[in-house]
Amino acid sequence: MSTKRPQEQTVRAASPGSGNERSIELQYSEAKVIGNGSFGVVYLAKLVYNNEDVAIKKVLQDKRFKNRELQIMRKLDHRNVVKLKYFFYSSGDKKDEVYLNLILEFVPDTVYRVARHYAKQRQIIPILYIKIYMYQLFRALGYIHSIGICHRDIKPQNLLLNPQTSVLKLCDFGSAKTLVHGEPNVAYICSRYYRAPELIFGATDYTTKIDVWSAGTVLAELLLGQPFFPGDSGVDQLVEIIKVLGTPSRDEIQQMNPNYTEFRFPMIRPHPWHRVFRARTPQEAIDLVSHLLKYTPSVRPSPFEALAHDFFDELRSPTCKMPSTGGPLPPLFDFTEHELQIEPRLNDKLVPKCQSASSTMPKTSTAPDGGGAKQQEGVGGGEVKTDESDSKQQASIATAGAGTSDRKKSDAAAPFTTGGVPQLSSSGGGGVAAPPSKSSNNNSNTTTATTTTATPAATTAPNAAQTA
Repeated sequence: MSTKRPQEQTVRAASPGSGNERSIELQYSEAKVIGNGSFGVVYLAKLVYNNEDVAIKKVLQDKRFKNRELQIMRKLDHRNVVKLKYFFYSSGDKKDEVYLNLILEFVPDTVYRVARHYAKQRQIIPILYIKIYMYQLFRALGYIHSIGICHRDIKPQNLLLNPQTSVLKLCDFGSAKTLVHGEPNVAYICSRYYRAPELIFGATDYTTKIDVWSAGTVLAELLLGQPFFPGDSGVDQLVEIIKVLGTPSRDEIQQMNPNYTEFRFPMIRPHPWHRVFRARTPQEAIDLVSHLLKYTPSVRPSPFEALAHDFFDELRSPTCKMPSTGGPLPPLFDFTEHELQIEPRLNDKLVPKCQSASSTMPKTSTAPDGGGAKQQEGVGGGEVKTDESDSKQQASIATAGAGTSDRKKSDAAAPFTTGGVPQLSSSGGGGVAAPPSKSSNNNSNTTTATTTTATPAATTAPNAAQTA
């Protein structure tokens, strides 16, 4: 039996602190590709000094610009956001080719994989797990929005999950941006199924409420067992939305994009929400979805207002336990001092009476850095990952109404039944979501990676995460 040690690589890496970068010598081993796409390559590796699994995201660096993803991730410090541990630069095969390598904590699974597992079993994720996952997503969004950051690519593939603890972490900030009022942004952003209608209408002055819309589509997808607005193109995406919400009024169109005046679409009534979902869907869940998925961005609730919704009241009960083990829930209410200052009027609802309101996490920055070097939309870490055909079709929205029918989404969901504890099949598990196939009705407008690993062991995995 060979006793040869795994190949080790030594690099000069920097820690992500926002001050002066202190270079350290870092060794890692057992690097193997677990994901690739338009953004670059992702490796699973092991840090030699502490034997910890990490994900290394390698992206081509444009020397003319600061990498936006790196600049944003250096500011982030939250329980439900993937942690940047170190970063370093490496040379490419070509002359003057430079790569940025982000060393991230590794988390073994995604909400996408869990949802797909249940869909294959013709089951719906148990409602308590949906509450636990969505609560952590809204908490992550509340935090990043409070420091001006918009993720711009919320989808199940970017929600990392530790299957042993049910801790969720938001990942992949490659499309994220610090939004500045009055500064235009690209509308051609966000994966299609989860794209807010103002983006389809070509708005460039949108707000963080596009993330709230995306979160609403994720919640609806978990409740329904399939993508909620499965458009085949940018125009068809709007058709799918109108089938449920009805035709937007002139005022709603103005609120989404004041410059859009050419919209012509047959008048379609909104579909009753109680008929969109299966009969046993809790009314509180339907009510929350109906508030998140509003045409007018300003009417959508903030992430913390979503946290205060009655849908999550069960989690605030001192008797609420994990259905799989009867043990405690993952940490949900350890709000930091910064979080408690975001919307203080909600604190009485957000912090359960039996929970101490004291902070158990480090204070986080309340204001993002300005930054010196210029940044470019869609370059490096700020890469826009959308379907190329969509941008050509936005101008054709005015003619998209032909043949639209008011269908009932619950028809497609009827065979689904509520399942048991989330457990993945032996082909599940890995840190990167497998690429959706065209026939499986999954989002196909971004390149995601394929990986096949065994079901996570019963022992608790190291704190970890990965971008797909």
